[in-house]
Order: sequence, then C-alpha cells, then structure tokens
Amino acid sequence: MLDALDATLLARLQFAFTVSFHFIFPSFSIGLASYLAVLEGLWLVTGREVYLNLFKYWVKIFSLVFGMGVVSGIVMSYQFGTNWSAYAQKVGPVIGPLMAYEVLTAFFLEAGFLGVMLFGMNRVGRSLHFTATLAVAVGTFLSAFWILAANSWMQTPGGYTIAANGQFEPQDWLGVIFNPSFPYRLAHTVTAAYLTTALAVGGVGAWHLLRGRKGEGVRVMFSMAMGMVTATAPVQILLGDQHGLNTLQHQPVKVMAMEGHFESYADGAPLVLVGLPDQETATVRYEISVPKLSSLILKHALDAPLAGLNTVPRNEWPPVAIVFWAFRVMVGLGMLMLLLGASSLLARLWRGLYDWPWLHRLALAMGPAGFVAVIAGWVTTEVGRQPYTVYGLLRTAVSASPLEAPAVGSSLLAFITVYFIVFGAGISYVLKLMGQPPREGEPGPAELPARAAGITPGPAVVTGRKA
Repeated sequence: MLDALDATLLARLQFAFTVSFHFIFPSFSIGLASYLAVLEGLWLVTGREVYLNLFKYWVKIFSLVFGMGVVSGIVMSYQFGTNWSAYAQKVGPVIGPLMAYEVLTAFFLEAGFLGVMLFGMNRVGRSLHFTATLAVAVGTFLSAFWILAANSWMQTPGGYTIAANGQFEPQDWLGVIFNPSFPYRLAHTVTAAYLTTALAVGGVGAWHLLRGRKGEGVRVMFSMAMGMVTATAPVQILLGDQHGLNTLQHQPVKVMAMEGHFESYADGAPLVLVGLPDQETATVRYEISVPKLSSLILKHALDAPLAGLNTVPRNEWPPVAIVFWAFRVMVGLGMLMLLLGASSLLARLWRGLYDWPWLHRLALAMGPAGFVAVIAGWVTTEVGRQPYTVYGLLRTAVSASPLEAPAVGSSLLAFITVYFIVFGAGISYVLKLMGQPPREGEPGPAELPARAAGITPGPAVVTGRKA
C-alpha cells in the first residue's frame, strides 16, 4: 500500500500532522502565559486571594501544555533533516539562524524562569516571582516572533540573494525578518492565541457554572474570559482583513483559491459563501454567492476587477478545495466568536453573566473553537502556498529528501500511534484538571507532592505569602 503512494506527499502529510498537533499547544501557552501574568499582577495590586487561587489553578495546566508543546516541536526540527533535506540545504543560511535566535532568546528565557514561576512562589520574593512570570510570558511571545518570521519569509521572501549553488543567502537581516507579510501574520497569530486562550478559559468557567458551581473563582474566571473575547474578537476580524489584503498583494493565487475564483471578473467579483470547488472543471458546483461583495471586501469598490485562477498556469494552483473550505471554517468560527462576545457583553449589561444558561452552553461549545480556527488558518496559509516551499522560488517537489515511500509512510504511522498515546494521555489529564473548579487555598505545583503525601502545608504555602 505504501509503495503506491508518493514519498513527497507522505512527507507533507507527516509534517502537516506533527505541526497541527504541535500548534494546539503554543496557541494555548502563549495566551495562557500572559493570562497568568495578569492574574499575578492583579493579586499583587489588589491583594484578593481569588486571583492567586486562579493563578495556581491555571499554572498547573500551563506547565503541562508548555511541556507538550516543547516535545512536539522538537520532532518537527528533525523532519527538516530526514524528510526535507533538499529544502534544508537550500534555505539553511536563512532559516537556520532564525531558528537559532528562537532558541537563544525565547526558549532560554522561558526555560530559565519557568522553574521559578512554577516552584518559587514560596522561595523568592513576590517581585522576583512576578518578574519570572513576566519573563515566561515575554519568552512565549519571542518564540512566536522568530517562528513566524521564518514562516513569513517562506511566504513572502525578502532580504536574500541566491548563490551560484542555488542556496538562499541573507543579504539584509532586517529584510529577512521584517518581510512583507510578517507584521500582519505576527499580529493575526498572536491575537489568535489570546482569543484561543480566552475561549478555553471561558469554556471551563461555563462548564462549572452549568454544574451549579458559582464560587468566586469560577465567576472571575468566566468574567475575565468573556471580557477578553468581547474585546479581542472584533480586533481579530479587522487584523484578518488587513492580513488578507496583504496576501492579495503578495500571494494573489492563494486569495483566488480562498475565494473560489476560477474565473476573472471585470466588473465586480462575487463572494462565494459555500460551494464545492472542482479543480478539474475549474468551477464551483452548487455555488451560493453574493454579487460583487468580494470586490468590495478586497478592493473596497463594488465594481473593482479581480483576476481568477484562469490567469495562472494550472501547475501553479494550490489544492483549491482544501484552501477554500479551511478559510471558511476559520471565518465562520470567527463570526461565532464575535457573536459570543456580543452576547456576553449584553449579559453583563443586564447583570445576567452568571445566570444565563444558554450563554454558558454557547461558551462551552465555543471552548475548543480557537484551536480549530488556528489550525484552519494554518491550513489556509500553508496549503495556499503550494506548490512552493519558498513562495515563487522553491517548489515542494524538489524540496523533499530522496526517500522511498515505505520509509516515510512507516514513520508517519509511528508518529500517529505515539502521538495519540502520549499526547492523548497528556490532554486527558489537562481536561481532568479543568474538570475541577478552582477553590480557596488552591495548591500550586510545588504543593502537590505534599498534598499527595498527606502533608498539610503551612500558611505560607496556602496563601503564597511568606511567613
């Protein structure tokens, strides 16, 4: 069976599987690290124990998510050498240093202060512990900065030259890092991480409210999460619009696939809401569309012309159906997030934030929506870049290692098996922790062994204050 499949396709599927699994964890840990910094800051400013209890509740979950993110990310680095050696050889002088900067700045910062944040609450002063929490939050942002700089360079390469041996070499590092799509992708992705975290935290709060657990910790958690959704969802939609306009300028073929525009439109293009793109016949079957709306969104004029895929050679087309539907999943979930934010704002104004079961059910259903949306966005971005690894310059077909299909396929099956066992167990434990409500005297990570051994911590451990 594996012999009948293409080795390059299997290598792409393997990387897609591992990066999709990995993307779940940073999209949560980036936002959660900042949430922890806010909680600890509020505790230090107000002295309210509810913020400390929430900090201890979520820091245990953060430690697990962070660990799974690190482990799942290491695997992808090895794939550059095993499955994509030709790509690594060509782009190594550009991508290699960017990955190294991520390790030297972000990962070292996170690793250096993570232990203090997790286990130092009762061993260092409050200011130093808060500094450690802030350092971890900054580290997660820096990690996103460098990884997205590398990915954006692959989408819109800049600041490089091509040597005689075909290697990409950096000519201007500012041009490499701050390539045309990087600011838009960074803002859109980091905001998505904050929104994902708010939805997850809100979903946990909604779960406990629906079960009649209306303690102060649950109420504060849910209120903060819904406030973040209300503020962030419209901002994310605006950022997504700007990112789309940037993509239209630099990667127009991707936008054609996202819009399902096989044909060009001289006097205004329709917005295709749903349909079944047929790449063979270059049509969208069962299309439901709104006339001229795509031109209004993309060009801000109803009669603005838009080019279609018929202006591009077929060997330059990405898999249209995948890009088309992944984009709609992302946008559709974004609209539901906006609805949830508006509904929670209405409930807050009418003093029903903790008493409207339908709102809590909606928030619970939307709990995992952020993870689905970021993966759909990643699929839109990466599949839309095909058939290139470096857009317009290096094709995917010549980027893969010279491996046989059985070798790649067997490692793919091994990854799938191990990932679902190991990370399935980790995610199950995270869900188990989420299933318990935050409580007064919430134990932090350093206190769990003592509790498990039946040792009652002293007052300094329970409150986080020095005796």
